[in-house]
Amino acid sequence: MSHDVKSAERPAPDALLTAIARYARDARIDSALAYETAAYCLMDTLACGFQALKFPACTKLLGPVVPGATLTGGARVPGTSYELDPVNAAFNIGAMVRWLDFNDTWLAAEWGHPSDNLGGILAVADYLSRGGAALTVRDVLTAMIKAHEIQGVLALDNSFNRVGLDHVLLVRVASTAVVTAMLGGTLDEVTNAVSNAWIDGGALRTYRHAPNTGSRKSWAAGDATSRAVRHAYFALKGEMGYPSALSAKTWGFQDVLFKGKAVTLARPLASYVMENVLFKISYPAEFHAQTAVEAAMTLHPEVKDRLDRIERIVIETQEPGVRIIDKTGPLANPADRDHCIQYMTAVPLIFGRLTAADYEDEVARDPRVDALRAKMQVRENPDFTRDYYDADKRYIGNAVQVFFSDGSSTRRVHVDFPVGHRKRRAEGYPLMMRKFEASVAAHFPAKQTERIGELFKDHQRLVAMPVADFMAQLVSAG
Repeated sequence: MSHDVKSAERPAPDALLTAIARYARDARIDSALAYETAAYCLMDTLACGFQALKFPACTKLLGPVVPGATLTGGARVPGTSYELDPVNAAFNIGAMVRWLDFNDTWLAAEWGHPSDNLGGILAVADYLSRGGAALTVRDVLTAMIKAHEIQGVLALDNSFNRVGLDHVLLVRVASTAVVTAMLGGTLDEVTNAVSNAWIDGGALRTYRHAPNTGSRKSWAAGDATSRAVRHAYFALKGEMGYPSALSAKTWGFQDVLFKGKAVTLARPLASYVMENVLFKISYPAEFHAQTAVEAAMTLHPEVKDRLDRIERIVIETQEPGVRIIDKTGPLANPADRDHCIQYMTAVPLIFGRLTAADYEDEVARDPRVDALRAKMQVRENPDFTRDYYDADKRYIGNAVQVFFSDGSSTRRVHVDFPVGHRKRRAEGYPLMMRKFEASVAAHFPAKQTERIGELFKDHQRLVAMPVADFMAQLVSAG
């Protein structure tokens, strides 16, 4: 940057800030595939939230921060009776949908879960709609497409985790841009809000890695999208922005937190990310292990009666799988277990399943789980790593093979990409509908379950539905 660091004259906004703001505010989305995928994404993200409501560790954090501080006519939290201000509602929705590590995924230089942005988007959309704004579900889908795109394209070439920052940084940036635009912000207001999102810095990844893995990883995205709503409302009140928030010498994000590297957009912002997003359909598991779980499920019939004769288990994975989820030693809590590739492979080998409940203490205490973990060897397969980073493939390969004490072995089961990958969408969508229907049926009364199920069976009717009416269908009596 050529700006004189001694000068108090404010420079023009960083080009990246303006590009994000202009896209969030003015871009027209014409991709039918993006809208179709976004509708499935909305359905799937809600399913994840409804499932999370079965877990007290999640529900204890929901509702108003201060008991009784609700807002009649405020934003509603699906699956609950809460009506809250949009900032707090965004946290509630964001925490719900992320809690079980079951919502969508984007894997690149940085990874993350773009539907985490739904917390801010849905809270603000419902609040505005209840206040008389003529918003439809299509507007929600448009905001989702844009938030996915901002988060995902920023992730393509910029690896924040490599400098110790958590990927929820991008949730805060994407949600801030999109929500400020939803609220009617001008280009300057959206730019100001986004600059403040970057100046917030980033949460450390401490809570995602041994020996500190913990439940904050389940509410960190809710915190990020909630913070975004606050930035949006501040900007609309005229709060100032910081034009060189990224590039300022010494004090900008790039120098302070990104080792002096420029934060870049790898491609023009359009609808690429939503069209190619990865869904977690079958298993609530960290995405680098999804295909390992599928391979283990395939091997379950061959090993279930020979568990005591297993000598070793070889897991081949990609480099990120080794770096993030290869974990030995005691696992302290569910958050620890759902980020351990050995645990996520052992459970399906033993039980022929992997559900959210399998990360709880009751299953973890089964001595067979740790016995199998101790026999596992996790190795990087360079081919899997290459295909993982290949922009045309985006594979997430794993292979599992079990060896027995008598010298025999199972076949080596190799899976390149899970059922949630774009290459398996035709196979995945019926399973996704089943996941949604089961999640709704487990939470709502029968008649309401039937009404909610009908919402997603007619795409044209869904997208035309007023947001206030849509959200009214998702309210729980208590």
